[in-house]
Amino acid sequence: MARKNVLVFRELPPEQLDRIAAAHDVTVANPRVADQREAFERALPWADGMIGSSFSIDQSVLDRAPRLKVISSVSVGVDNYPLAALRARGITLCHTPGVLTETTADTIFALLMATCRRVVELANHVREGHWTRNIGEELFGTDVHGKTLGILGFGRIGQAVARRGALGFGMPVIFHNRSQVDVVQAAPDLAGRAQQLPLDDVLKRADIVVLVLPLSEQTRGLMDARAFGLMKPNAVFINGARGAIVSEPDLLAALDHGTLQAAGLDVFATEPLPQSSPLRTHPRVTPLPHVGSATHETRHAMATLATSNLLQVLAGEMPAAVYR
Repeated sequence: MARKNVLVFRELPPEQLDRIAAAHDVTVANPRVADQREAFERALPWADGMIGSSFSIDQSVLDRAPRLKVISSVSVGVDNYPLAALRARGITLCHTPGVLTETTADTIFALLMATCRRVVELANHVREGHWTRNIGEELFGTDVHGKTLGILGFGRIGQAVARRGALGFGMPVIFHNRSQVDVVQAAPDLAGRAQQLPLDDVLKRADIVVLVLPLSEQTRGLMDARAFGLMKPNAVFINGARGAIVSEPDLLAALDHGTLQAAGLDVFATEPLPQSSPLRTHPRVTPLPHVGSATHETRHAMATLATSNLLQVLAGEMPAAVYR
């Protein structure tokens, strides 16, 4: 097989980089790093394949990459890529579903627990020396067990969150999904424990709403003033999906002027979260720096799968995880 040119636009573990370099010529250039941007631009015209994450590959990038055959994203989400343009060019887009499901569900449920029980706030209360007597009701949290868990999006991650809630915490689960889900077939251990409902019904009935929908033109801005207004008084909102699905001004209004009790956010419309964002220091927001899949084990598994996807396409084979 003839060697091809691969542009690595986000650092990979050394052993995965070695796998690629054994078969192809490699340029490592992260365009988000100022002194690597020029090398990224120089490599585009010669790139047969690209692998990386957390950078928007838009039409202008594609226009400078006439030889491109494959993009292998070290992510499950594909909102950084122009899907229609890739299809028109016949460029294969690969991603890494499955390997991050349980880890991301762990993070989302940890964020849910931390938000309801005010874990970060109370830890800071101790760290900052304010714990001089037993806390009063003003610092009490709310129970998680037994509460109605509403999940927006019932794919792999949504089902994994549902299992944690239903099987571990005795939570009735209601969910919204754009297509009909046969729970007995898709998640038999949740049969009789998870009920599919229209979006508005989930928002109205859930004590805790967890967002795990993919970002698309249909979901962009979905959680707006109307959606937050439908939620129960003192409900909790958790976003483990994409920041752009939420209208952040409307979320802030729901926290400050509505009845929303608290929000746990792992994702934001602009990342990293700007220092000027009110969400960064809001007393009823538990913010995380987009760490859904950020464990040593899972990030390694994602990089391994993404590397295999890339090598398979460049070898003329069907990749393990192509985005369709």
